[in-house]
Amino acid sequence: MTRDQVKEIVLNIISVVAPDADLSGVKSDVRLRDQLEMDSMDFLDIVMELRKRYKIEVPKEDYQQLASLDSCAEYLTPRLQEVAVS
Repeated sequence: MTRDQVKEIVLNIISVVAPDADLSGVKSDVRLRDQLEMDSMDFLDIVMELRKRYKIEVPKEDYQQLASLDSCAEYLTPRLQEVAVS
């Protein structure tokens, strides 16, 4: 799985969690919460969707690594590849 595919997965999850969010101009290197006016509950919903859909556990201490699309891709790519292999 590529980083771009991971970014698409994250954007897809955001579109479900925050259906009114305009994802057309999301910048990869800017915090998602700042761009999309997401609150902490929206963020937790994203984490829960990752667990539900892909069986990925994100420990609380790693939440900051899901701040932007770039950091999501960096953090999630190896984890999604492990899931794909198993």
